[in-house]
Order: sequence, then structure tokens, then C-alpha cells
Amino acid sequence: MGAWQPLPDDLPPEVRHFVEQLRLLKDRTGLSLVALGARTAYSKSSWHRYLNATQPPPRQAVAALCRIAGLDGTDAERCGVRWELAVQAWPRPVTVPAQRVGSGPDGSWGEEYEDDPTLPWWDAPPEESGRGRSGRLLLSAVLLLLLTVLVGVVGTVVFG
Repeated sequence: MGAWQPLPDDLPPEVRHFVEQLRLLKDRTGLSLVALGARTAYSKSSWHRYLNATQPPPRQAVAALCRIAGLDGTDAERCGVRWELAVQAWPRPVTVPAQRVGSGPDGSWGEEYEDDPTLPWWDAPPEESGRGRSGRLLLSAVLLLLLTVLVGVVGTVVFG
């Protein structure tokens, strides 16, 4: 695999296989990490983390790499399945918070990261808060309609 750093020995087989496949795809493109970052929504340092198995890539990053490498159809679907298997098996790092609030089920202190820690903000699901965006849009449309009717009535009374 060229000049790649060796992967950690304790990686689950699903993760190892997936990262090796990602490395092959990246090599297939002929792009540097800088160039790959420029052609995707993910930085050089993000690709470095993904390709060295220090952080799982988001599905969108894998899809972008598949597209750039010329994978489509069944091959791209296989890559998506490998991603799903790898993300499920990916080791979760434990970080120690500044203050100990509680312990995990195994007695260790810390917290795990979310299932998809690198999901870009534009792909993040909307936050659950009351009506949400569509409710605000509807309310704005109704208020604009009422304002238009009010201006029409006042215009008719004053100038009519």
C-alpha cells in the first residue's frame, strides 16, 4: 500500500478491511491528501485521520471518495456496506472529562463520542425544538398574506 503508516494491531477486522479499501481507493485517484481535501468537503487532516483509522469517516466522505475514484453502482454499494460494518465495530475512544460526573458500566470514567462524530453541519438532522423550520415558514407566509390583505383594505378605504 505504498507509504501508508501501519494500522494499529488492535483494530477490529471490519475496520482494518474498510480502511485498507479506502486507502486503495485514495491511491486509485492519484490525488494527494491536499488535493483530495480540495475536491471534497473534508480537509487534509480529516482524510489523514480517516485513512489512518484514528477516526471513522462520515458516510458522505466515503461517497465522495467513491465518486472521485470512479466507483458506481454495485461497487459503491459494497463500499457503503463496508462503511456500515466498520462504523459498528470502530473502537470508541474514552475521554476523561474535567470533572468526574459519573462512571461507565465497566467502572471507567469518561464519555464516548457520537455515532457519526464528523457529520458536516449541512447534513446534520434538524434539532427537535417545537414547530421546527417548516412551522416558522408557514407562520411567516400567513403573516405576509395577512399584511398584504390589510394593506389592500386600507388602500381601498383611503384611496377608494
